[in-house]
Amino acid sequence: MAINLDGTFLGCKYAMPLLKKAGGSIVNLSSVSGIVGGYNVAAYNASKGGVRLFSKSVALYGARLKPAVRCNSVHPTFIEGPMTGALLGSVPKPDETRSRMEKSIPLNRFGQPSEVADMCVYLLSDESAFVTGAEFAIDGGLTAQ
Repeated sequence: MAINLDGTFLGCKYAMPLLKKAGGSIVNLSSVSGIVGGYNVAAYNASKGGVRLFSKSVALYGARLKPAVRCNSVHPTFIEGPMTGALLGSVPKPDETRSRMEKSIPLNRFGQPSEVADMCVYLLSDESAFVTGAEFAIDGGLTAQ
């Protein structure tokens, strides 16, 4: 909670006075676990779900400002990198676990960090000027099921 939710709150709290001057965009990173629950990650689900709803509140606050400050949340599933690597490193059969994880994703693969970064760049750019209060699942179709 301290890192995932409190850290996001503090980031927005201290960015907002700067963004109020010229407008802009905030992108908060959540997780697909902020949209769907899991039996073994209740605290993580709660913290990432909190980021999701907090981002909507910030978006509504920022929309009233002139110039406006937009806020959206991004919700990746398993992404290649240290977090997923550590998870797989902690289980007895990492190859079987990875295969099972990939099979839960309709596109049958983990996401790439660059795919998450591309979404964030879009949301921070003027190309998304009419997007605020939205949540973007980068999940290979996981939440479509």
